[in-house]
Amino acid sequence: MEYLAPLISLADSGPIRAMVNAGFVGWSRRRVRELEHADPVGLQERTLRDLLREAARTRFGRDHRFDSLGSVAEFQAAVPLRTYEDLWADYLKDRYPRLDDLTWPGRVPFLATTSGTTAGASKYIPVTRPMIASNRRAAQTMVAYHLANRPDSGLFRGKLFMLGGSTDLEHPAPGVGQGDLSAITAQTVTPLLRPYSFPPLDLALDPVWDRKLTAMAEQSLSEPITLVSGVTSVLLGLFRRLLDLTGRSTVAEVWPDLEVVVHGGVKFDPYRESTVALVGDDSVRLQESYPCSEGFIAFGDRETGLLRLVFDHGIFYEFVPVDELGSKRPTRHWLGNAELGVNYAIVVSTCAGLWSHVIGDTVRFERLVPPLLTFTGRTKYTLSPFGEHLISEEIEAAIARASSKAGASVRDWHVGPVFGGSPGHHRYAVEFLRAPDDLGAFRDALDADLVEENEHYAWFRAEGGGMPPPALVVVKAGGFDDWMRSRGKLGGQHKVPRIDSSGKLGDELIAFLRASGGIEREVEAAAEVRGGPDPSRG
Repeated sequence: MEYLAPLISLADSGPIRAMVNAGFVGWSRRRVRELEHADPVGLQERTLRDLLREAARTRFGRDHRFDSLGSVAEFQAAVPLRTYEDLWADYLKDRYPRLDDLTWPGRVPFLATTSGTTAGASKYIPVTRPMIASNRRAAQTMVAYHLANRPDSGLFRGKLFMLGGSTDLEHPAPGVGQGDLSAITAQTVTPLLRPYSFPPLDLALDPVWDRKLTAMAEQSLSEPITLVSGVTSVLLGLFRRLLDLTGRSTVAEVWPDLEVVVHGGVKFDPYRESTVALVGDDSVRLQESYPCSEGFIAFGDRETGLLRLVFDHGIFYEFVPVDELGSKRPTRHWLGNAELGVNYAIVVSTCAGLWSHVIGDTVRFERLVPPLLTFTGRTKYTLSPFGEHLISEEIEAAIARASSKAGASVRDWHVGPVFGGSPGHHRYAVEFLRAPDDLGAFRDALDADLVEENEHYAWFRAEGGGMPPPALVVVKAGGFDDWMRSRGKLGGQHKVPRIDSSGKLGDELIAFLRASGGIEREVEAAAEVRGGPDPSRG
């Protein structure tokens, strides 16, 4: 890399930055025009054909006769839906970590470890060089829409702050790096783009999150930060650290060149008010993104506020009605026959060798041309220990609306059931940035919203339903961070687990908070409720 040093130094000069910025603005206009006139269905068909051709001689391709498949229908008939656990058992487990010509040609050079938001074991998602290029293309497309709508942008006159996790990759085999997806991304940045990115690689390599976060905040004060990107809840932690360091009131005062805050990883609604208040400048765009370990799926559309599906970067999408998951013959839609208003599980086939892979996320189409989505939650993120069938979208929205009504803002939260003793009920643990004056009113607003939105929950909460109002535990500032630190999952791409129907994570959390003095106040569920649930209801 030493031979690139003069070019990298030159790229960091003011005139070159201005030229690069102008070049990106021009390219962005062309890229947006290309997508506005594209045929998403035709491009998805071509994407599938290209993927099948590339992987035809792999073990997976031979097993599923890729060289004989000529249509989407033939592919769906030949390749069953698979979860990660299925893929691991059928193809990866016996050959890990040397995944050579199994589901994609050659050796898989990187494995992205999942953030472990549930109590399950870590997963190792294959990341190939084509997938790295796919993620880069999707991120560039997201930036293109920003630049096309803001021709006076100076995005590349400053620096892009990527707030990731530890980039200290493990090497379980020669030529194989394993760690956070943010680690893989940081270590595969094109050298000529390093002058435009922050933090520097040596700081990004620091594995101690608290020390690293403070150092990043301190060093960023002297940088012209124009974009910051990260998991929403982690971004809020960075912003608070910045304001504590500087004594300023808003992030816009700390970084006057800031144009875009790219957030993702969790539903944004409960964090919107807090983020807007901390950023403090309406001209700074809050840009939603939807990347995951399996690929970069979508990003927020400026005009509609929905998620714009990226459909031309090496990922073929299928959509399966959530209530058909697990059935012998689930209906498998794709962009050619997807329907509006259906809660779908996303299924992907990718240039990293995932085939008809159920990633665990759920979406709903709001528009088909162009494809615009609403993220509705996780296939496993449902709260139904008593049969109430709440989905994460409903809970996220209820917390956001209850916060707005109570004049509160939420930093982090978790909900799960409490069994035994008094009638079974839900328990919310919430860490506020700004606590409501009346906790009971906040709890009641949350409860009333869910009653209105979900008929199953409404039945269980009605007289005779057997479920009292939820309990509310107010977590002291930093309490969730302390808990995540104790689990070895603080910072970067690690997210507080939102929902756990087993109640085990909630019990673990509350026990930790009680032992560490991390509980500020509590609102208990009702002591007793007459009646009981109808056992015939699902």
